[in-house]
Amino acid sequence: MVEVYGKKATRYGFGEALVELGKENPKIFVLGADTAGSVAINTFQEAFPERFINVGVAEQNLLGMAAGLAVRGWIPFAVTYGVFASGRPWEQIRTTICYSNLNVKIGGSHSGIMVGPDGPTHQALEEISIMRCLPRMTVIVPCDLNETKKATFEAAKISGPVYIRFGREAVPIITKESAPFKIGRAETLKEGTDVAILACGTLVYESLMAAELLAKKGISVGVINIHTVKPIDESAIIKAAKECGAIVTAEEHQVLGGFGSAVAEVLVKNNPVPVEMIGIQDTFGESGSPSELMSHFHLKDVDIANAAEKVIKRKR
Repeated sequence: MVEVYGKKATRYGFGEALVELGKENPKIFVLGADTAGSVAINTFQEAFPERFINVGVAEQNLLGMAAGLAVRGWIPFAVTYGVFASGRPWEQIRTTICYSNLNVKIGGSHSGIMVGPDGPTHQALEEISIMRCLPRMTVIVPCDLNETKKATFEAAKISGPVYIRFGREAVPIITKESAPFKIGRAETLKEGTDVAILACGTLVYESLMAAELLAKKGISVGVINIHTVKPIDESAIIKAAKECGAIVTAEEHQVLGGFGSAVAEVLVKNNPVPVEMIGIQDTFGESGSPSELMSHFHLKDVDIANAAEKVIKRKR
């Protein structure tokens, strides 16, 4: 039985962490793009109005101003919907922030297909790909509220650009507040020998549920939470491949260039094994309820379990 400690959207973990960081460190500065309430940074705005700027719906300016603040020694968090935080100002992120290795933290909310009725224009399904290809960029995809808080705290501690991906819809809380979290280090949630499911973000919970489905069929499944997509924990991936001989990756994101691709890059260099990838299969999203879309795009536990059985048959 998967242990669940409540249900809440990951965006609130990000917002709560920012308020705590603001109390601890006077260098923390937050910038929004007319979405403060939606992305849960309004609590920081209310607590520290002198360290908050609403730039309006102008994402290039959002990242440009964050870069300027970083040059002056601040620790700016630039936050809005993920699709707009990553796509519209990509050139500013690439050239102004990453090339100069500026200490800018980017919060991408409303990620994944579970934005639901807002439709494909607001569903961030490509940002892992376009953020992880940037030199010097760290990319973190937390699985629940507690992990999002820890990711935000840790992002503030390291120097350089960081992208943190989180969502709008309430999702199960599956990690304890006391659980360890270190950027770049994966967490094994379940040991197994027949197949390993490597997941990030909301699909970590679905992967644990898939493992339970498979256990009823006598299949031993390992589940690893890889919250940091870049730098990715290569040793954990290689170890899983050696122990299980087959891998399933799971992400609420395009499979092209995303988390699954990052895992595959590690495997082909070190220990090639059969891989099946769960994610959005090279198509745009649609409007619908979050649960409808998760089923429609085959991102549920049953889909992960089916992929696991398929990849086991491909083992040499």
